[in-house]
Amino acid sequence: MGHYLRKEKGVLFNNIGRLGMISFVLILALAMVDSIWAVYINSFFQDSSRAISIVGFISGFLTLISFLFFFFSVPIIEKWNKCRIYLYSLLILGITYILFAINKNFYIFILLAVVITILQVLRITSFGIIVRDKSSDRKLTKNEGLMYTFMNVAWVIGPLIAGFISEKYGISLIFVLSSIFVFLAFFLFKILDIQDENIKKKIDRKFIKNFLDFFKSRERLISYALTGGVSFWWSLIYLFIPLLIIQNGLGIKWVGYFLFAVAVPLIFFSYMFSKIASKTGFKKMFKIGYSIPLILSFACFFVSNIYLILGLMVLSSIGFAMLESTTESYFLNITKKQDICRFYGPYNTNIDISHLISRVLSAVLLLFLPFKFLFLFYSFFMLIIFLISFKSKNIIKDR
Repeated sequence: MGHYLRKEKGVLFNNIGRLGMISFVLILALAMVDSIWAVYINSFFQDSSRAISIVGFISGFLTLISFLFFFFSVPIIEKWNKCRIYLYSLLILGITYILFAINKNFYIFILLAVVITILQVLRITSFGIIVRDKSSDRKLTKNEGLMYTFMNVAWVIGPLIAGFISEKYGISLIFVLSSIFVFLAFFLFKILDIQDENIKKKIDRKFIKNFLDFFKSRERLISYALTGGVSFWWSLIYLFIPLLIIQNGLGIKWVGYFLFAVAVPLIFFSYMFSKIASKTGFKKMFKIGYSIPLILSFACFFVSNIYLILGLMVLSSIGFAMLESTTESYFLNITKKQDICRFYGPYNTNIDISHLISRVLSAVLLLFLPFKFLFLFYSFFMLIIFLISFKSKNIIKDR
């Protein structure tokens, strides 16, 4: 990553560089929590033979909450200061993580989980708009790639820390440590004094109309599906594979090792692929990116060795290094700047729709079939998105 930072003169001192550093600190906290999240939920039901399915259903419920809140977040995002929304979401998130650390009651866990789900909606939407506002049209794709590089470095480090600490000292300490990093991100954002430049006087309160208007555009619909495919895949990686690791008796530290390895290709290739997409166009990147997990997931159906399965899942991340930043950049490029506040919330529901479908259908499938059929299910879905990618525009920013 250092090579890229040197080439982009002054990147550490401009707004994008500052946002990248803040994002790195925050994602470090989120990565630690995500690494143990499925195992943490599973601890409430460890005596149940259907524990993995139950974890899937609970995650599906939280995803539905997130989906609904994306509708109601539009007027909040339009009218309120995005930087202030982001700051408040970090402050409350840090406090909530501390409560997770001391809570032992399942129903309080559900309440706290709903709170961080709502905070996630506000954080993702406000931060995404801030990055867009600080980027010129020409540099948008590169800036998105740079942001994802910062985040993916954190996704590499976070699981390693979480795996080591939770194995030695327990899961509660992960929540405490994560809250410290969230508060650090809060203070960094405040000290760097990043200002909001996109506050609308007139706001859209017609939640359903906003959503329907979003899908009136064929290009936005394609963008929605392309980005949703990425979120769909991460449900397999961050929710179900950790449970497969535990089920195979490898221990929670192996969850950390696996999630560390999964993020490594994203660090090395995300920024590079975003630059290539700017020069050669998005369509080719989408087609190659989705073909890789399609093939590797299908191969996992025929493999029984857990280490080989984990290796194939790690290799699939090369495909997602082509997709993570480019799919969001594609949406931002096809959307008029004045429509970003209105449509960014509906666009981000792709995360929830994808998670809801993947987690609930996976949970249902696991009630009746062995785990290996999940790989067939995810391969089939990657095939659908691969075919949709042929309909995308081949936008080229650097000519």
